[in-house]
Amino acid sequence: MSRVKRLFENIKSDGAVFISSYPNVFYYSGFSSADAYLLITARERYIITDSRYFVQAKLECPDFELVDIKKGWEYVFGLIKEDTIYFEENNISYGMYSMLTGKVYAKEFIPAQADINLPRQKKDKHELEIIKEAEKIGDMAFSHILDIIKVGMSEREVAFEIESYMRKSGATGLSFDTIAASGVRSSMPHGVASDKLIAKGDLLTLDFGCVYNGYCSDMTRTVVIGEPDSKQKEIYELVLKAQTEAIGAIYEGVLCADVDKVARGIITDAGYGENFGHALGHSVGIQIHENPNFSPKSTDVLQSGNVLSVEPGVYIDGWGGVRIEDLIAVSDGEIINLTTSPKEHIAI
Repeated sequence: MSRVKRLFENIKSDGAVFISSYPNVFYYSGFSSADAYLLITARERYIITDSRYFVQAKLECPDFELVDIKKGWEYVFGLIKEDTIYFEENNISYGMYSMLTGKVYAKEFIPAQADINLPRQKKDKHELEIIKEAEKIGDMAFSHILDIIKVGMSEREVAFEIESYMRKSGATGLSFDTIAASGVRSSMPHGVASDKLIAKGDLLTLDFGCVYNGYCSDMTRTVVIGEPDSKQKEIYELVLKAQTEAIGAIYEGVLCADVDKVARGIITDAGYGENFGHALGHSVGIQIHENPNFSPKSTDVLQSGNVLSVEPGVYIDGWGGVRIEDLIAVSDGEIINLTTSPKEHIAI
């Protein structure tokens, strides 16, 4: 089933859909620039952009009719007969909304973000292969950095080396700012790389990902600089157990909150529940954070085509933290771990 057809099955209407966010423009048309909009009906497909992207649009979106944005929005929406326009309320400014509803006065604009996003939750075989390749680049980068890290390097140097390696290996960008947090800074779940120098005895959490053919990867490993002490071993083994058992609890049809409950219960029973403050995992695709997710409040049921991270962590202020993250795909009843990097204690 085509993506546009799935979109209109979700909308359940004969109206038109106006798409303004890059992820959905890319998903529904294949256009790889943020400077474009889509206007789609059950019969017509328009891509609206300017002359800088005409050649690109013709190459990437042969099934879409090209419209010059300079012709104005009254002209654009005059191309369709539908009076109802479904739009992305989370991806349009108030100024643009006011302009559209003022100039395109004969049309009714109805928020439909959730319905527009929904088809992206279930990745097809082609998308799964791309994400798998993106994650493979991350695995290679992790193997590479293990031979590079040494006492006296800065976190920023480590992050740059990971990013440079991923780009040289085929990545077109980063999924997010690389996290390289060492020592007590590893207690910050999103400790973006700083000028802090890595010291002997430090925990070092590395969380990174790349963009490959428009899709993101994501993985986390925590290593120790030197031999781990008893507390570091204790926390690491706890987090590893929580992740391993949570992955073992994943199956098509499981309630996502129940998977989170497995990992959270293990960490809580060990006395560190207050040190695990974030959700167990999130979906990954064109964006690094998508739906569904593994969280205590999630009402989602896992379906074939979902790709989610599993990333429990324990973070102790003034001491440090440990997080381990893999990407898990559900495909036709099979549970596939896309991350192949080792997870046993790694001492550098």
